[in-house]
Amino acid sequence: MESRIQHTLQELERKHGVKVLYACETGSRAWGFASPDSDYDVRMIYMHPIDWYLSLSEKKDSIEFMSDDGELDITGWDIRKCLKLMWKSNGALLERVQSPVVYHEEQDVAALLKSYADRCFAPIATMHHYLGMARNSFNDVEGKEDVKLKKLFYALRATLACKWILEKSTVPPIVFATMVDELHFDENLKQRIRALVQLKSGKTEAYIHPAETALNTFISQELRMAGAAFDSLPGRKEREVDLDTLFRNLVKTF
Repeated sequence: MESRIQHTLQELERKHGVKVLYACETGSRAWGFASPDSDYDVRMIYMHPIDWYLSLSEKKDSIEFMSDDGELDITGWDIRKCLKLMWKSNGALLERVQSPVVYHEEQDVAALLKSYADRCFAPIATMHHYLGMARNSFNDVEGKEDVKLKKLFYALRATLACKWILEKSTVPPIVFATMVDELHFDENLKQRIRALVQLKSGKTEAYIHPAETALNTFISQELRMAGAAFDSLPGRKEREVDLDTLFRNLVKTF
């Protein structure tokens, strides 16, 4: 699959006249709880030649590709769009620059972007992202006797990201196991989560699982605490971060 991904990235560069700065895996394969039939969610950051940015017209700043077999899903954001989202402490972007599965990278750009992402990190903005995600996912799980295990993990992951923000006031890690290992909560629940990760690794995405009452209670409690604390969370640590210079330096390298 990796050679197929590399080939597709090169084709997208040629088709759209862009340079891919960074491409990585997201979704369950990056989070660490993929099923055997999980698709590949590749996300890329790219840039255009400098003249593309010197225009009065608004242009599309994203690229989408879905393979005919549905196995490969690639989405890309232009570097200017990414830096604007970084300034807003966008949760999806914060995850991408941490991905443990990198398919392409120009000159350590991920580490560079991550350093700026840490400086732009606003707990209240990122909490808004994960709290909404957790609540939406938990609505598909709560009160049901049987659920898709995939849905339970979506709710759990976003909930632990909320807990991470409250406990550590840093960017939540993309790797699910890191949050399970380093956050403070009942060890029996941690062991159950690890067992479910192992179970999911051998089940299809459509697998239906009996309700996990203890985990549902845990999620519900954590979401109440996150909601109660939301308004008191701080904004960005640094009021001024020079993203303009970073942007100019990057596009000059095309």
